[in-house]
Amino acid sequence: MRPEPSRWEPAPVEEVAAAFARHPGPWWVAGGVAIELAVGRRIRDHADVDIGVLRTDHVAAHDVLPGWELWAADPPGSLRPWVRGEVLSREVHDVWCRPDATTAWRIQLMIDESEGPDWVSRRDPRVRLPLGLAVRCTAAGVPYLAPQVQLYHKAGSHRPKDLIDFDAALPVLGPPERTWLRTAIERRDPGHAWLHRLRRS
Repeated sequence: MRPEPSRWEPAPVEEVAAAFARHPGPWWVAGGVAIELAVGRRIRDHADVDIGVLRTDHVAAHDVLPGWELWAADPPGSLRPWVRGEVLSREVHDVWCRPDATTAWRIQLMIDESEGPDWVSRRDPRVRLPLGLAVRCTAAGVPYLAPQVQLYHKAGSHRPKDLIDFDAALPVLGPPERTWLRTAIERRDPGHAWLHRLRRS
């Protein structure tokens, strides 16, 4: 059955954590939910739940979600079935996941790049951070993308929800995180609206 792009029922973080406990490599909650885990409170509603993995072990997602349908965004904006064992090209970094053809999408899998011990931005390989700093954990042991890295992703958009997340996360960023985020944004967009607040803070 062809997918229905608008039909989403995001999986709760607890369900995701139980499933990805089987993943052989690093994984983390991403997107707006990661910002909420960083600030320790709910900020807004979410249309989906994003989970990040490294490209080095992305094929293991089929074992993490046995029996599920996984559809690759290839090219972005066009979904196709992702078959077990297929190594996705570097142009594919987004996979939609659902238990079967009759159910809603539950997880959006984001495939990130790395080099040695570093997380590396797919937009600009000069933007990088040791994976141990790019991923944090909640007290319950749930890994999530560090807020400065998630905000770097969000800085490329101009959506109201991204400004909401920026406003919520800025107070929890320490000086090193703010400096990293400011430098990363400046590389791509020296006139970005967030920069004056990052410089002031």
